[in-house]
Amino acid sequence: MSVETKLPTGTDLRAEIDRLRKERNAVILAHYYQRPELQDLADFVGDSLELSRKAADTDADVIAFCGVKFMADTAKILSPEKIVVLPDMNAGCSLEDSCPPEKFKAFREKHPDHIALTYINCSTEVKALSDVIVTSSSAETILQQIPEDQPIIFGPDRHLGGYLNRKFNRNMLLWPGVCIVHEAFSERELLKLKEQYPDAPIAAHPECPPHIVDHADHVGSTSAILQFAKTFSGDTLIVATEPHIIHQMQKALPEKNFIGAPGADGNCNCNICPYMALNTMEKLYTCLRDLEPRIEIEEGLRLRAKRSLDNMLGMAAGTIGQGDLGRIRAEGQ
Repeated sequence: MSVETKLPTGTDLRAEIDRLRKERNAVILAHYYQRPELQDLADFVGDSLELSRKAADTDADVIAFCGVKFMADTAKILSPEKIVVLPDMNAGCSLEDSCPPEKFKAFREKHPDHIALTYINCSTEVKALSDVIVTSSSAETILQQIPEDQPIIFGPDRHLGGYLNRKFNRNMLLWPGVCIVHEAFSERELLKLKEQYPDAPIAAHPECPPHIVDHADHVGSTSAILQFAKTFSGDTLIVATEPHIIHQMQKALPEKNFIGAPGADGNCNCNICPYMALNTMEKLYTCLRDLEPRIEIEEGLRLRAKRSLDNMLGMAAGTIGQGDLGRIRAEGQ
């Protein structure tokens, strides 16, 4: 349900948000795919898990997450003592929608010998049914720690899973979900753009389908693409991910030219995430004012979901090794 945004005429939204941020002892998070005005007022801008971990390390009483629901859920999983609000509870995710928990549970039961390696873009319920959560930043590191003879289910993004299968010669069983934003890029229009800018490298998110990724000079998470933008030697970069990341690139490197990869109609409007776009300054103000909509997660479910996140963090840090995989799989059944 969306938040009502009945505001007095002439309200200075930025000033009111800053006032409420102090009154509520709130930390404001904005994902890279948020509109620029939300990025510019946030305390932290970044990828979803990175933001949740940063918020957990603060002494804030309230987390206002300008992102989508699974991201705010993750913040609540890591910070159960904090109030977590989302400007618009309708800000969902096509990947989360593609993987209903009851269907994922049934799928797991058909493959009991498989470890469930699950992308963070999923519901809390699916996290609770998984063994190890991965992000686009950590997926390669985690996968390389799992023996090649260990069967793996990877979901819900078949493009990210397929990219990992090809890169590491694995045969993970893929859930058939896709991100509607990254699915919208057009190979034909991308090649036309490349003809215009033959020296411009292409940076692509691994959620893109193979016919986009195969043309990329750099493939990586949103934060990795941003880092590539800061280090590549040319003056123009073609960016195949949600175009609001370009705001951070332009702030860091105003002298360079960043072009969003086009959709089928030759422009990138169709590649703006419609869920991320639901969050607005007005809704952020209202959710800080009312502390609604609020994320609530039953404690048993939260702990089961946190287990799969902790497994990822442990594997990434090297505190969980191959010898723990049997225990991890047993706990996930």
